[in-house]
Amino acid sequence: MRTRTEKDSLGKMEVPEEAYYGVQTARAVQNFQISPWRFQPEFIRSLAWIKAAAARTNKELGLLDPSKADAIEKVALAIAGGELQEHFVVDVFQAGAGTSFNMNTNEVISNRACELLGSRKGDQQLVSPNDHVNMGQSTNDVIPTAIRLTALSFSQGLLAAVDKTGDALATKAKEFDGILKSGRTHLQDAVPLRLGQEFGGYAAALHRAKESIQVASSALRELGLGGSAVGTGLNTDPAYRKKVVEHLNQITGINLRPANDYFEAMQSMAVFTGLSATLRNLAIECIRIANDFRLLASGPNTGFNEIQLPAVQPGSSIMPGKVNPVMAEMLNMVCFQVIGADVCITLAAQAGQLELNVMMPIIGYNLFLALSILTNALNAFREKCITGITANQEVCNRYAENTLALATVLNPHIGYLNAAEVVKESLRTGKTIKEIVHERKLLTEEQWKELFDPARLTSPNLRK
Repeated sequence: MRTRTEKDSLGKMEVPEEAYYGVQTARAVQNFQISPWRFQPEFIRSLAWIKAAAARTNKELGLLDPSKADAIEKVALAIAGGELQEHFVVDVFQAGAGTSFNMNTNEVISNRACELLGSRKGDQQLVSPNDHVNMGQSTNDVIPTAIRLTALSFSQGLLAAVDKTGDALATKAKEFDGILKSGRTHLQDAVPLRLGQEFGGYAAALHRAKESIQVASSALRELGLGGSAVGTGLNTDPAYRKKVVEHLNQITGINLRPANDYFEAMQSMAVFTGLSATLRNLAIECIRIANDFRLLASGPNTGFNEIQLPAVQPGSSIMPGKVNPVMAEMLNMVCFQVIGADVCITLAAQAGQLELNVMMPIIGYNLFLALSILTNALNAFREKCITGITANQEVCNRYAENTLALATVLNPHIGYLNAAEVVKESLRTGKTIKEIVHERKLLTEEQWKELFDPARLTSPNLRK
């Protein structure tokens, strides 16, 4: 393998000739052979956007030679467009704060900019990764800014997925609104409700989760870029903070704003734990809904069998004809992973010390992972499960008629003790509540029909 020699503050080192990364990245590759995980392309794009905005700002302020600034910006925007991705090679588990990844980005931009200006890779006198590409910046303000930009991008996709999934559940709620079924509390018979009401609750839970994610993600728009190493803005122009965010807005089309306090923006990871908490809560709701679907569709002959989920693949390698609730099972597993990611983010966020949290790489990676897999899982669950659900109305109605909790409906009309005796007889004889009430002449047929009208039975119903 052909190599070239590059030099950093620790000395010289051989770097593969074809690589656009440089000596500091090569050291990181040697030091951190930990996992197969690399940062998501969206994070690379965010970091490239920041480098382009910084170069444009420093050029405007007269601090960076125009030809160098233009070359840096051109390369950075090309990377943001998807070029040179294979040269971002640093493990997620790396130097604290993300210094290795920041330098990976600086070196790729520097070496490609050297070529654009007619030189060769490694010509740091022409375009330095530290002095030119990283001008006015520090890992400590660049990495949290890139995490914010990336999480904002992923959040938009998730918000759309949650909204559409909630709408799909609401559609099913309308479709199933006339189907009476037995409620269950403690997994025991409870008073009747409509299947549509049950699905309406699922829809409302997801729409509420969307609102929480919207609020949490909006806080990501506040950037500490320009805080430099500890928040003071050392080695930046006084106008840099405002202008770099303006240029970043122009490049990204995102409505961003400078931080109110640059020290807080660097010290605290609360915006990330806040967003992660909303993802955890969404995951909890999705687990609950997926588990309900699995229970309601159980059987078909020995379970609830109130609904049927679409058959998307055979369910068993040994039992012919078996179909499993695989999309609900997939959603469960994704949500377990999201909750695990939240635990990691929480522990990493509390590990910050004084002016900096050095655990940012793993915060970012887990946040992006949670956002992306939740988005994909909800889209798949909606398209391959929710939209194809059908109701077994006959089964639902039979459960509604046979639930012992119908005695609760009778309380105001025949008294608690009489209702209790009806339940005891039903348990002893296997007769339905309706049969016993008629046998004991506690209600006429007309009174029964009025009392057990589905609409009246599943809404506030006491009348004078």
